[in-house]
Amino acid sequence: MADTVKKITANLPAELLSRAQRTTGLGITETLVAGLEELERSRKRSALRQLRGRVKFDLDLASTRR
Repeated sequence: MADTVKKITANLPAELLSRAQRTTGLGITETLVAGLEELERSRKRSALRQLRGRVKFDLDLASTRR
């Protein structure tokens, strides 16, 4: 977890939280952190998809695998 934490109170749908916890196998805090991290990753993937076809990328895979 981050060095700085913020304690919050949130009203969450109980069934949604329960399903998320079953999916992650983690406690409440860890499940919420995992969900927020996934939301951030999703946003970054979307931003990268927006660049598709706009950025010229030239990579020789053979030379990177040596």
